[in-house]
Amino acid sequence: MIYITGASGFVGQNLSKYLFENSLDVSHLSLRNEWTLDTNAEAIIHLAGKAHDTANTSAEEEYFKINTDLTKKIFDEFLNSEINDFIYFSSVKATADTIDNILDEKHLSNPQTPYGKSKLLAEEYLLSKTLPDNKRLFIIRPCMIHGPGNKGNLNLLYKVVEKGIPWPLASFENKRSFLSIDNLNFLILRILKNKNIESGIYNFADDEFISTNELIKTIGEASGKKSKLWNISTNLISKVAKIGDRVKLPLNSERLKKLTESYMVSNDKIKQALEIEKLPVSAKKGLIKTIKSFKK
Repeated sequence: MIYITGASGFVGQNLSKYLFENSLDVSHLSLRNEWTLDTNAEAIIHLAGKAHDTANTSAEEEYFKINTDLTKKIFDEFLNSEINDFIYFSSVKATADTIDNILDEKHLSNPQTPYGKSKLLAEEYLLSKTLPDNKRLFIIRPCMIHGPGNKGNLNLLYKVVEKGIPWPLASFENKRSFLSIDNLNFLILRILKNKNIESGIYNFADDEFISTNELIKTIGEASGKKSKLWNISTNLISKVAKIGDRVKLPLNSERLKKLTESYMVSNDKIKQALEIEKLPVSAKKGLIKTIKSFKK
């Protein structure tokens, strides 16, 4: 049996269904009330947590109470049980909010947000404990997860293209990593089934990096709408953003950075551990599948 916390969320629902379809017995573990672990279980997949609030309206202590303290509690129960595997879903934001090159697992962690700090504190606690020889610990750091049923930032860009609004930031070149739910499901199943994979921190990301311009074009292709890219001078856009810092405009320096910065994540370590060259779904194919679901 595989325990999954946070099973009602987007990842939890999809992962539960996928594991069940692959003949694994899945049990949803709610941490809201009193709970106990069945010692006959094989693994715990700990998804429950407080997601990053991009509007910055959440109190900092909420992140640490849920993402750090709750993780400590369930991990301590795991150590005292006969369960073999603990899979903790952290985040790439636990190690870096911005990255200049390609992010790998050796990066020196320095998160700046309460969300990232709470995830890193949980990681550090898990790694500080002595792990018995018969147990494995996997700290998973996914980048932006998407799939049918999960809209998020992709849906905002989809609405821009669908309404025929030109993308005005085409002069900025960047590369970003995404993670399709199909690739996430595939990787977790392989970890559970392959007992030779060693404990450790593993980044989860699709194989290819995608620029925002490529993403806009892909959205147009998937939605049947013509995407419009405007190559306005980067200097002019930056000046407008600085004005937006002083007066209320839709664009300011912080928003411009988020829309145009690169964030590339390496998935080489997990692929080497699994002895595979490619994940089953390409970044573009996964994005098209997600975008097409917005029309339904």
